[in-house]
Amino acid sequence: MRIALTTPTGNVGRHVVAMLLRAGVRPLVLARDAGRLDPAVRAEVDTVEVDQRDADAVVAATAGVDALFWVDPPSSGPDPLADYALATESVTRAVRANRIGRTVLQSSVGAEKRHGAGEIDGLAATETALDALGADVTHLRCGYFFSNLELQTEALRAGTLPVIVPLDQPMAWVAPRDIAEVAVTRLLSADWTGRHVQAVHGPADLTWTQVAGIVSAATGRPLRVERVDDDTMRGLLRGAGMPPGLAEAVIGMSTGLREDFVPEQPRTVRSTTPTTLASWAYDVLRPQV
Repeated sequence: MRIALTTPTGNVGRHVVAMLLRAGVRPLVLARDAGRLDPAVRAEVDTVEVDQRDADAVVAATAGVDALFWVDPPSSGPDPLADYALATESVTRAVRANRIGRTVLQSSVGAEKRHGAGEIDGLAATETALDALGADVTHLRCGYFFSNLELQTEALRAGTLPVIVPLDQPMAWVAPRDIAEVAVTRLLSADWTGRHVQAVHGPADLTWTQVAGIVSAATGRPLRVERVDDDTMRGLLRGAGMPPGLAEAVIGMSTGLREDFVPEQPRTVRSTTPTTLASWAYDVLRPQV
């Protein structure tokens, strides 16, 4: 069985690579820059350097693939949804042209809205395009990544984290490694066909107030969260050098899910994963802050 994956050095992808290797699989990794791979890992995988937004290159790279883990690459440009559209074209063409048997897509809670959730709309478009193929696909609707906190280490060091959602609004928080575990289980299993949506909700729904307390205890640094208005957050993002279009897409991921939003998939034993924010923050975040 030939298994391919994208973003092999990403927060989830690097765990997918390691888990496949431990399972005795030599995966094909599609990497924009193969030089970022750990040399020890590079010796254990087959690597093709490819831009995921180049459909011809992706089709060529995935010839002979039986199962594919696809992560739309993050956008840093002025029009994120246009970038997502290019990546969507690549994966759909590859699945169709190469008759890839199973595709596991890393999507997000909120993609079920289809529109109105900022950058998540790009993932929704990938979901619908794969569905239109009639492909065997599992969409992983993931909660809020623990690793997003790593993007805010300066704010964590300063002791105040600005957010634009209600501080008492609970939402699913999940460790990237747990997402990888679900993805690999799906990739290795041949006992499913058709379209599936698998929620990956982490161990518990948490409010930002609870997150602040957990992170404070794990890192030994006092942290409080402060709700700011959308314009203030917009100014912070643009002040950090983010293009206006990208800033709006990032803000939309919060504003689109804060007003009476309920995830399509409820929390169940299937959607609950084990890694706690406390353990992750102690192991990963504490050394950084």
